[in-house]
Amino acid sequence: MIQTDLIKGSLKTIVLKLLEENGRMYGYEITRRVEELTAGKIKLTYGALYPVLHKLENEGVLVTESENFNNRIRIYYLLTPKGHSVVVEKIREMNEFIESLQSIVNAKPGLSYA
Repeated sequence: MIQTDLIKGSLKTIVLKLLEENGRMYGYEITRRVEELTAGKIKLTYGALYPVLHKLENEGVLVTESENFNNRIRIYYLLTPKGHSVVVEKIREMNEFIESLQSIVNAKPGLSYA
């Protein structure tokens, strides 16, 4: 399993990407989908997920819809128009970050860049 501190900085991007692909999702659905896509290597806790969802909602990136499901209220999260543009930027940033990490991790020992 991947350590929580590595996931922390990526959680916003993960949530935004899933909502972009799926239209709308509720919290448990997001956690299950992440676990499924990563073959169980990433497990989101509700303590990590819901603060991110609420922050994105406060920023105007997400909105919520309530729906009655089996006599319980289920809160769905969806992207706003602003959210759709934010997701594009976050994915670009994430790809750049991943490429940079790969450059560091795959660097040959002893090479000087000076």
